[in-house]
Amino acid sequence: MADRAPIALVTGASRGAGRGIAVALGRHGCTVYVTGRSVRSGDHALPGTIHETARAVTEAGGRGVAVACDHGDDEQVAALFERILAEEGRLDILVNNAAAIHDELTEPGEFWEKPLKLAGLIDVGLRSGYVAGWHAAGIMAAQDHGLIVFTSASGAAHYALGPAYGAHKAGMDKMAFDMAQDFRHAGRNVAVLSVWMGALLTDRLKAVIASDPVRFGHVEGHCETPEFTGEVIWRLHRDPDLADLSGTTLVGAGIARKYGLTDGGRVPPTAAELHGVEPPAFHPAVIR
Repeated sequence: MADRAPIALVTGASRGAGRGIAVALGRHGCTVYVTGRSVRSGDHALPGTIHETARAVTEAGGRGVAVACDHGDDEQVAALFERILAEEGRLDILVNNAAAIHDELTEPGEFWEKPLKLAGLIDVGLRSGYVAGWHAAGIMAAQDHGLIVFTSASGAAHYALGPAYGAHKAGMDKMAFDMAQDFRHAGRNVAVLSVWMGALLTDRLKAVIASDPVRFGHVEGHCETPEFTGEVIWRLHRDPDLADLSGTTLVGAGIARKYGLTDGGRVPPTAAELHGVEPPAFHPAVIR
């Protein structure tokens, strides 16, 4: 497939990590389908729409395709994959990034003192990643190649922002491990990875820092740009030894060093350097 521009899907790409990843893949000539619910300015308190992201992908050198999709609606997700298959005939990269993030997630208080809607991370986040992975798996298994990536974080292995956030991240790491096992069992050349991102200097995080500089001001010094993870994903996609990594949880800042990547000249710190945390190593035992 090296002679054809890869077809990628980045979910939750109106803004933040998803937008950055999509634009980075566009720099490498990918056709990138970008999904989200923000289709016009004002749809969300934060700036960004799927159409703006698609234009940015095209301006970066790729081809951006905006598709309005609520990843909490299985029918809309099914239609999304049907469209990609009809228009492109294949799917090379899926980045599962869509997540229901609410402002209250970073506010003070215990989980029972915050709105129950924060549990939405388990629906649009964890479950939606499974659903998108399920659809992508059928396409990728048939074509016998592909890469599925979950955007995770070190909160999978230590307390961060409450149990819904932690379950979301930990679940994605384990989902990548288990999906990879099934592809291996089926003898399919499809890799699945979970990638820990660092704190990303997005519009959301900038607003959080501004809301309480005393509490959050230190974060800015070790942030990653939203595009950084996209560059990591591209290098992983091109790695001839990708199959050996399938099923693992990788620290983006760590694997970037292997590839000689920097983030605009900076070398972002890893979770181990910041918090003494490493991704979990899942046991190889298999029960079928």
